[in-house]
Amino acid sequence: MDILESGFEDAVAVLELPERYRKRLRTTNSLERLNEEIRRRERVIRIFPNRESAIRLIGALLMEQDVKLGLE
Repeated sequence: MDILESGFEDAVAVLELPERYRKRLRTTNSLERLNEEIRRRERVIRIFPNRESAIRLIGALLMEQDVKLGLE
């Protein structure tokens, strides 16, 4: 019971967000879509020359998502 009580504030913190953000946080669809897009682009490249190139690809995808979410 102590664990439940200590984590309650964190669990309901999402309720303080505006409705438009809560709608997106209800499901993991956006995360699943992002992971699928990373995998799709990874298949095209096949082998990354180094770790930094993989990080750049993921960073670019995250920046695209940030722009899309900012426009909606």
